[in-house]
Amino acid sequence: MPIRSAMVGLMPTSPQPSTTPSPTTPPPAASPSPAPSSAAPSSPAQRSGTPLSSTERSTLTRKQDRGVADRGELHAVLDAGLLCHLALVSGGSPLCVPTGYGRDGDTLYLHGSTGSGNVRTAARGVDICVTVTILDGIVYARSLNNHTMNYRSAVVHGRARAVTEDAERDRALQVISDRLAPGSWDYARRPDAKELAGVAVLALDLTEASVKVRGGDPAEQPADVDRDDVWAGVIDVRTVFGSPRAASYVPADLPAPPHVAERPAPR
Repeated sequence: MPIRSAMVGLMPTSPQPSTTPSPTTPPPAASPSPAPSSAAPSSPAQRSGTPLSSTERSTLTRKQDRGVADRGELHAVLDAGLLCHLALVSGGSPLCVPTGYGRDGDTLYLHGSTGSGNVRTAARGVDICVTVTILDGIVYARSLNNHTMNYRSAVVHGRARAVTEDAERDRALQVISDRLAPGSWDYARRPDAKELAGVAVLALDLTEASVKVRGGDPAEQPADVDRDDVWAGVIDVRTVFGSPRAASYVPADLPAPPHVAERPAPR
């Protein structure tokens, strides 16, 4: 199908791995995250002026004009997502696992069960890859070959470390909680010792990463310039939250707390 040629441009990194990253720029301290917005950028935004480190794995090989070298845009994509995909090789087989995450400065925190073989493998310092993609629109062109998507995509390479110190583990769990369910850390009961014993937390440095963004109208080929009978354009895609729905065991007169009832939609 010709549409595939437009879709493969979404992934921002080279398929050739390098086991020894050599970043040229150390990660700076992160600035506060920008406020969420439902509007997708029409072009790669420049946010902080601090460039991402370039390595063999994080250098774009296709559609390089869609690359964003600004570290602030990496933070923005990560802060706009709710779900990441963790890829690694475990037991000789490649795996890609969806999971929750949270960012604290230039560290990405992931968590999972201590009984998970994937988590235990990642904690041993093997190479892993984490991706976050925000789908902003479906792009309809006058030719199928130019159909594509508007998106913001981040790919992070590195080796995770197991978080074992109590203070950092608690901070990491709060960061992850605030990413998925902001406000719950100070509202709901926090994990007790038995529950914490079953939770593994991983930390991944954001030194080696890339960002790719596509926005705007579909491209038009010379053969289609005069095709006024064929529509072209974009259908925007957004994630929104519905009204809170109480669990069956919650008293009928107990309202949803403000951090639930008033939650805004992410980008």
